[in-house]
Amino acid sequence: MNVNDAAYIAGLFDAGGCVTYTQRWEYRKSRDKKYKFWKIRCEISMADESIIRWIYEVLKVGSVRMRKARKPEYKNQWCWTCAHREAYYFAKLVWPFAQVKLHKLEQIIDHYNPEMGHENVVSLEDYRNESR
Repeated sequence: MNVNDAAYIAGLFDAGGCVTYTQRWEYRKSRDKKYKFWKIRCEISMADESIIRWIYEVLKVGSVRMRKARKPEYKNQWCWTCAHREAYYFAKLVWPFAQVKLHKLEQIIDHYNPEMGHENVVSLEDYRNESR
């Protein structure tokens, strides 16, 4: 991916994107105990499917889905979404160009930083190689 693509995607993300970085307690179905659960996600939504598909093709991470309009006068929304390690990868790519969502992207980057006590995090490349 070239610098222009990263800057363009960062602009789209600042304008029509969403960052979720929260921690909460949830029950696991197999156990009766609560566990801390991190929800880390980045999303870009818009009505133009071609741009969302282009983002997916350029980044090679995440997934694309259509969100049906609730009313007939509204347009369907196309969403590109990535979570956890892929969100970390995405945050590192667009961080130099982000303005509006810079603080939230920094939270994701800091979360996966080995200096912050997360030494067991696998790089995205290692994760992809293990999945094959």
